[in-house]
Amino acid sequence: MANEEDDPVVQEIDVYLAKSLAEKLYLFQVEIEMAIDTLNPNYCRSKGEQIALNVDGACADETSTFSSKLMDKQTFCSSQTTSNTSRYAAALYRQGELHLTPLHGILQLRPSFSYLDKADAKHREREAANEAGDSSQDEAEEDVKQITVRFSRPESEQARQRRVQSYEFLQKKHAEEPWVHLHYYGLRDSRSEHERQYLLCQGSSGVENTELVKSPSEYLMMLMPPSQEEEKDKPVAPSNVLSMAQLRTLPLADQIKILMKNVKVMPFANLMSLLGPSMDSVAVLRGIQKVAMLVQGNWVVKSDILYPKDSSSPHSGVPAEVLCRGRDFVMWKFTKSRWVVRKEVAAVTKLCAEDVKDFLEHMALVRINKGWEFILPYDGEFIKKHPDVVQRQHLLWMGIQAKLEKVYNLVKETTPKKPDGQSGPAGLLSGDQRIQAAKTKAQQNHAVLERELQRQKEQLHTSMVLPGVQIKEEPLSEEGEDEDEQGAEEEEPMDTSPSDGLSNRLTNGLPAGRAAGGDSFSGHPPPGCASAPAARELRAFVEATFQSQFVLTLSELKRLFNQHVASLPRGHVLFSGISDHMLQDTVLAAGCKQILVPFPRQTAASPNEQKVFALWESGDMSDQHRQVLFEIFSKNYRVRRNMIQSRLTQECGEDLSKQEVDKVLKDCCVSYGGMWYLKGTVQS
Repeated sequence: MANEEDDPVVQEIDVYLAKSLAEKLYLFQVEIEMAIDTLNPNYCRSKGEQIALNVDGACADETSTFSSKLMDKQTFCSSQTTSNTSRYAAALYRQGELHLTPLHGILQLRPSFSYLDKADAKHREREAANEAGDSSQDEAEEDVKQITVRFSRPESEQARQRRVQSYEFLQKKHAEEPWVHLHYYGLRDSRSEHERQYLLCQGSSGVENTELVKSPSEYLMMLMPPSQEEEKDKPVAPSNVLSMAQLRTLPLADQIKILMKNVKVMPFANLMSLLGPSMDSVAVLRGIQKVAMLVQGNWVVKSDILYPKDSSSPHSGVPAEVLCRGRDFVMWKFTKSRWVVRKEVAAVTKLCAEDVKDFLEHMALVRINKGWEFILPYDGEFIKKHPDVVQRQHLLWMGIQAKLEKVYNLVKETTPKKPDGQSGPAGLLSGDQRIQAAKTKAQQNHAVLERELQRQKEQLHTSMVLPGVQIKEEPLSEEGEDEDEQGAEEEEPMDTSPSDGLSNRLTNGLPAGRAAGGDSFSGHPPPGCASAPAARELRAFVEATFQSQFVLTLSELKRLFNQHVASLPRGHVLFSGISDHMLQDTVLAAGCKQILVPFPRQTAASPNEQKVFALWESGDMSDQHRQVLFEIFSKNYRVRRNMIQSRLTQECGEDLSKQEVDKVLKDCCVSYGGMWYLKGTVQS
């Protein structure tokens, strides 16, 4: 009460908010007088004439700065004083009411001395002209020098951003900004008085001024708003510093992705502890396989999560696809050994040292004089507890390994080393152990296999050769040895059975039993097939794949099959083991044929890449076109389009349209260097 008596209310004034000029009202701050009075006795006329002469020269034209040949004007340039003008308003007090109009901008006018730069430029031109006049013609000819024309490289996005933000670019844009002519009206002018009326609120009844009618709590909130810094510190989604309370409000897939993206390498037990004890381990296993790969029993985040599409390296600027391939190579090396040498990775991937270091720091620790060691110990407990997940991840790594070997021209490892300190689970054979067992068995049974192959060759010549069927002759002794070694490297142990040597001997790719008319697997299930359901599942996969692909090499078909098996649930019949020869037999039994493409002698394609299978009949209108195309490529490794067009027109009639030719080429071929190849056979 005492404070209120000491500070009594003297007068209450109504405040109105006018919006008529809210988007048009500017405040100009002028520090000096703009007009130059040339008739003033304090004005130095001779100095004004000298400045005009230096700037415009003796001749006056439309481009002259001072048309009166006297410095009679001063140019002012505006600069923005503040970027936030929401706190400022123009006020007009009239008849006991205060009317406020928000300011759209505040500009400060300062004198511009650009005419001095123009004078300096003219002075330099005059000096250059004088020097050119003093020199003789002979001297000018002697000064002629040879120049080299260079074309600038395409400007990168980072360089363009730096150029746009540079001082020179901003000055150039400022100079290019066009002048806007304004008409100035004096304070007493009737038009000024008309515009001044817009500073008054048009409706003074208070209905349109609800912004100024606030409750005490709202007014206090306007005076003391909550701290915006605290709100900015709270991320929408957890990033580097994770809030577990916020994290558990997200879907399970997002929780796993965020955790793996930040941690990068994590054991499965740690992941379960972070997600909470009530989380279903089966659902977590399903989610982790979408964003991470299994390395030494631990989960490492996938490369495409860290390097999404259309991104690039902050160090070298290489695209995300190249970075993902290089990081996959590092992860794959850690599946083979506990140690990785950075120089070896850089030599293979051809990436800069900073990018390779980032890859290694994600999943390893550097050891002096040793290299980089995987950051976590081998998790044998997870391997023993989840053999189905391990098998699926092994198939995925086989596909990645095949891709890396093709991209980086790696030598295929026949005896991959087991990571140091890695002890496989008891009762479960890893892929490496099965390969080694298959190779040992093949070497032991080499003599038996050779005799059996010789016997089958004699039977093939005597009793199973049909008229018109040509047999491709190859040395059996060398092939048997090569196939045994190849089977030991790439297939299951069951691939070394005696019947393996006869695969793909006929021109159409069919074994002797089916060439005689049999449609089954020579009267019994193919080698390596655990049951008839597995054969049916394999047949369904092959038919569906060739209905969409039409042409596939054996190498590409194996890759697609491994991806298919990896997506199947645990305990599926196809996990029983499918050999290469069973896969080939199923392809041939599904209505496909092997195209004996005449590869060049010095081809870099592997034997599996040289085995080309094509869907002979699919039931659509393009079957005849594809069959003609396959006959062309059975005699030529690469063909020109005009030859294909001519042959198709000759075989299928003159009414063949360009769209039909384009369709069959798109389904079965690829173009490279102006030539057409069957899919999977082109060697860049």
